[in-house]
Amino acid sequence: MSVGITVAAIVVLRILWRIFNRVPDPEPGWTHRAAHVGHYLLYAVMIVMPLTDYIGTGVNTKYYMLFDIPKFESTALFNAIVIQGLGMSFEEFEKPIDTFHKEIMGEYVLLLLIFGHIAAALYHHFILRDRTLKKMTSGR
Repeated sequence: MSVGITVAAIVVLRILWRIFNRVPDPEPGWTHRAAHVGHYLLYAVMIVMPLTDYIGTGVNTKYYMLFDIPKFESTALFNAIVIQGLGMSFEEFEKPIDTFHKEIMGEYVLLLLIFGHIAAALYHHFILRDRTLKKMTSGR
């Protein structure tokens, strides 16, 4: 979970950097729109996966042995949303969260986005023969 939380924090920082640092306007066309949608979906998954991991974990976590992160079940937010709002116990709440996290997001959505991203990079490199893959790997 420590790795997931770290990844989520880095993604949030990356999103903030992207908001405040303008990039060149994209060229028109369906490939650029598809790239934007794919990137936004990747960012969303990189936020949702650690979040659902945290809220579906029934134990306290030590963040890299530095400090404790209390289990979601011990928080006021859990009490307000799950117990009072949904009228569910942790056991009832955990099962659909676990299914969503592992089976839907982990097995389908994340893998689809990763393979889609790889396929798009290879399409640019071998079919369009442009510099997209080189820019992705070298930053130039």
